[in-house]
Amino acid sequence: MKILVTGATGFTGGYLARRLASLGHEVRALIRSESDAANLLENGIEPVVGQLSSRQDVLGAARECEQIYHLASVFRTAGHHDKHYMDINVGGTLNVIAAARVHGCSRLIHCSTGGVHGHVANPPANEDYRYGANDIYQRSKLAAEQEIQTASASGMPTVIVRPGAIYGEGDKRFLKLFRVIQRRVFVMVGPGTTRLHLVHVDDLVDGFVLCGSLPEAVGKIFLLGGPEAPTLWEIVRMAAGLMGVPVPRWSVPVWPVYLAGALCELACRPLGIDPPLHRRRVGFFTHHREFEITRARKVLGYQPLVMAREGIGRTLDWYVGQGLLEPFSETQQ
Repeated sequence: MKILVTGATGFTGGYLARRLASLGHEVRALIRSESDAANLLENGIEPVVGQLSSRQDVLGAARECEQIYHLASVFRTAGHHDKHYMDINVGGTLNVIAAARVHGCSRLIHCSTGGVHGHVANPPANEDYRYGANDIYQRSKLAAEQEIQTASASGMPTVIVRPGAIYGEGDKRFLKLFRVIQRRVFVMVGPGTTRLHLVHVDDLVDGFVLCGSLPEAVGKIFLLGGPEAPTLWEIVRMAAGLMGVPVPRWSVPVWPVYLAGALCELACRPLGIDPPLHRRRVGFFTHHREFEITRARKVLGYQPLVMAREGIGRTLDWYVGQGLLEPFSETQQ
């Protein structure tokens, strides 16, 4: 099958594109520049240069493709105004929908985010839990997802995936956290009892492939998480133990850190600088993000296997291998 993957130069999209190619599919990737092409070609993936914001580019990339996996989006950064998020995350999704319609694609699999639910006041949340998007990234992803739902209601075969907190070898989203733990300067903000539903990229890609291959998936929304949702303190203790450093003990109240984040945003955002501290980062410590993955288990046979300790250990080893963390001996672990 010929498949288009958007976002294939990113972390999750790259894993997915390589997996699909390894399964024997003809995989095409929409990329922004020729400089992104080499790694894709090495993995048997056909790169097509174009912009997600250009309907003609997306139509061209999707030509002859039977399926589209849409993972490309603008992630959180202070360097973009709100309109840019909407233009790419929503406008780009509309272009993908148009391409799927014009070319008669048999399925469009869209990557949303568990973040559309925001803070989960009564965890765990399932797919029917109320929306609670609370920053521009989440709001733009919610708006994009709603466009997919509209297309589905009009007869387009779609699947929506809402991942938990994605991590694994190759991703750097947890690097700052693990680095301050290793340097013994980590301080917990708040009680550290909120839960974060991790999903290792290997498990997530398994779920994506199931969404693209099983007829039962069409027309449905799936939350995809790992086997467990540890508390923040549990994540910190696991990481500290694996790196052989003392478990951090200090914590500070939330409100002064939140206020400092708001002030940093006011100072940095007009300059296009990513603030060292912002309110969303404080939300990492205060928002429950635990999900129920029963629907994916029952409908897809989804069975995540990577437990948090194993996945964190593999991620830490990758960071060390890349020179991003100081080496730690096996005896320390």
